[in-house]
Amino acid sequence: MQSRADADPGAPMKYESTPSPRVEKLLEAMSIDEKVGQLTQFFFFDLPDDAPAIDLPGESGDGAAMTAGVEQALDHGTVGSLLFVTDPAATNRLQRRALEGNRHGIPLIFGFDVIHGLRTIFPVPIALAASWDPALAERAQTVAAREARAVGIHWAFAPMVDIARDARWGRMIEGAGEDPVLGAAMAAGQVRGFQGAGDESAPAVTTGARDRILAGPKHFAGYGGAVGGRDYDEVDLSDQDFWNTYVQPFRGAIQAGATNIMSAYMDLNGVPATGNRWLLTDVLRDELGFDGFVVSDANSAKDLATHHYADGAPDAAARAIEAGLDMEMAISEPSFATLGDAVRSGRIPEARIDESVRRILRLKEELGLLDDPFVDEQRAAEVLSDPAHRTESREVAERTAVLLKNDGGLLPLDPAATPKIAVIGPLASSRRDVIGPWVFDFDLDETVSVLEGIEAFVQRAGDQGAGAAEISFARGCAEPKRLFPSMFEMFGDNSPSAPEGFDAAAALDEAVALATASDVAIVVVGEQQDMIGENASRSSLELPGEQQAMLEAVAATGTPVVVVVMNGRPLDLRWAASNVPAILDVWYPGTKGGEAVANLLFGAATPAGKLPFSWPRTVGQIPMTYSRTRSHDPEKQGRRYWDDESTPLFPFGHGLSYTSFSYSAASVSADSIDLDGTVTVSVEVTNTGRVAGAEVAQMYLHQRSGTSSRPLRLLKGFRRIELAPGETASVQFEVGPAERRYWSAATRDWVLDATTFDVWVGGSSDASQHAEFRVTE
Repeated sequence: MQSRADADPGAPMKYESTPSPRVEKLLEAMSIDEKVGQLTQFFFFDLPDDAPAIDLPGESGDGAAMTAGVEQALDHGTVGSLLFVTDPAATNRLQRRALEGNRHGIPLIFGFDVIHGLRTIFPVPIALAASWDPALAERAQTVAAREARAVGIHWAFAPMVDIARDARWGRMIEGAGEDPVLGAAMAAGQVRGFQGAGDESAPAVTTGARDRILAGPKHFAGYGGAVGGRDYDEVDLSDQDFWNTYVQPFRGAIQAGATNIMSAYMDLNGVPATGNRWLLTDVLRDELGFDGFVVSDANSAKDLATHHYADGAPDAAARAIEAGLDMEMAISEPSFATLGDAVRSGRIPEARIDESVRRILRLKEELGLLDDPFVDEQRAAEVLSDPAHRTESREVAERTAVLLKNDGGLLPLDPAATPKIAVIGPLASSRRDVIGPWVFDFDLDETVSVLEGIEAFVQRAGDQGAGAAEISFARGCAEPKRLFPSMFEMFGDNSPSAPEGFDAAAALDEAVALATASDVAIVVVGEQQDMIGENASRSSLELPGEQQAMLEAVAATGTPVVVVVMNGRPLDLRWAASNVPAILDVWYPGTKGGEAVANLLFGAATPAGKLPFSWPRTVGQIPMTYSRTRSHDPEKQGRRYWDDESTPLFPFGHGLSYTSFSYSAASVSADSIDLDGTVTVSVEVTNTGRVAGAEVAQMYLHQRSGTSSRPLRLLKGFRRIELAPGETASVQFEVGPAERRYWSAATRDWVLDATTFDVWVGGSSDASQHAEFRVTE
């Protein structure tokens, strides 16, 4: 075995911004305090009069007072950006105030958390990843960008590209799961959706494009590795895990043209990310080639003092700007307000401030804001009401659901063969929960719950002569509640609650009686939307509240049960996997989610999603990933615990269909190649069932020896293919230096090894079609 160090793990698509005479002229005319103002972003809260006090991490108080403080800063021309403004009239009002207060007429750039839609809500990002289709994610975020830009939003704090291998961490819902290759592909697709398709010589955001916004991949870097899955807690990563796993989705986003990166809250290996020069300059700019601007997460610049890393706000601001931060996102009282004094005292060179201001102004120019910063309010209403967006939302939801189990072909259901259908569970009737967390400008009047979607489908079937079914609903149990309330309750979007005087015993009896009298029971379980996302980590993966008891009681009736799961992380489904015939994971499917779920349940759409994470049996197995190394006594890998199997309940990449697929033997184009060579892995996939469907062919790689021990399987390629009954597709994957290169702790560098490689191709990480090839020096 021989190896070769190689310091270039994949050239970034680096955009070198050409100097702008207009921007340089502005810089020459601006005072240092005006420059610092361009590097400050404020939250702008437009809350109802009866809203509770602001209760966000590190901040609490009177929202009205905070808003007044921001408006005063606008009058003094010391604000560069605002966030949380979604009303186009308010955007125009604030923009006018900013222009009047800034003697150079520099407009604001407005940002917002456009995570999975603005008015039209799409499936949550972990669901988009389950499609294994970056083009689908691009479609979704293209609609989101169009709606956002229409109301005056120029910049999304998305996609979140953090790798998540601990399901206790609530923010895994915003990412693409556990794998860096899938994560990088989904990150790139979302960036293209927000910004458009760029090239190597031009910014990804077309100058003045009215339907595009800046993407803001986050959180750099390692945020998903929080100790214990506890949001905001420290992260301790090995170097090989950092480079081989956690950095790769950021690389994919940057190569797709991302113009902004958000720094992370937490300590990374003992150094807060927002004050970490190695991270924000050496890695992000020098290694990954990023040439856009870096914004802090909310208050994370000021938090350098909270971490007891910086000595107060002035030191925090100076250390953040020295590390490579360009803009501070501040809820109130920004630490960057002290940077003028830091320049005047000689601690920070004014040229360093100019560097950051230049990046901000250049993007404002490219977005067309220096020429036309206002919103067409009439067009905004037209864009937000576009029915094509709702259709797109439903179609995306249909392509993201994962069929986990379907014994006996219970699904799809036939309304004519199941004349009495019970729908059970409080989540089934909740419009608010079907759209999930991280949405703020939604319209519940046009949102379709799971129950409503089923009722409408069956009604249409009856109208078309296909046989009408009777749909009956029972709550079955009360909605569970968090021990510590969600910080998002301040926005008035909390999930429904059981009515006052709710009788839990009577509700369960009603559900059991209804199931007993029905031909099939559809039981909707999962977490309410406020139980997942930021500040929503959990110590358990059990179904919240009394849902497990409800499910067991319904199944005990003997009526066939379909479990529909609404979730953003794996939940403890061990009992369901052993005792009910069908389980369909629909995530939080969005505005038209109920329609999509009904189409999937009754066969108008065929599920084709695949899991973007390994589904653990229990919380005690976490963290769990398919990409483990071969260690001592590997034959007993599944027996590491004495009380339960140490294997996943469902493997990474798993997902069933209403049809079936077969794979031919895998083949490689050459038995041997040199270190710089490439082989083509080929396989044929055939739809052997009776209905059309989509399959995700997945290719995994393993090297048998090398500079470091390598995981038994690593995803290196995938392709989603649509096949008619009996149709065969030939699928090829390239395995070259980029797929074989890795960062080794032995050499502290990127290496390529000469050794033997195993290849597996199939429909999950348990793929069985095998081939091998040799790499020689």
